[in-house]
Amino acid sequence: MAATTVDDLYEQTIKSWPTSDRLRLIEKIVHDLSINATAEHDRSHIDWMSLRGVAPHLLAGEDAQTWVSQTRQEADSRHAHTDRPPP
Repeated sequence: MAATTVDDLYEQTIKSWPTSDRLRLIEKIVHDLSINATAEHDRSHIDWMSLRGVAPHLLAGEDAQTWVSQTRQEADSRHAHTDRPPP
């Protein structure tokens, strides 16, 4: 059986349904889409506070801001010795 396009499905099947059935179909589709959208949003939301303390040993007790500043200074120093500007 050949794949049916949405337009074909509508024209050949759904268009002839009573208005009440078509409205019920719309309601079901909207409900399904809203559930999927909510689930996708929930997966994309990260509770950053839940990561607190997960890997405290990575900085070996060094302050995070100190580490960031030092890393940036080192990167700037490396870029100063090249012909291209830093990104």
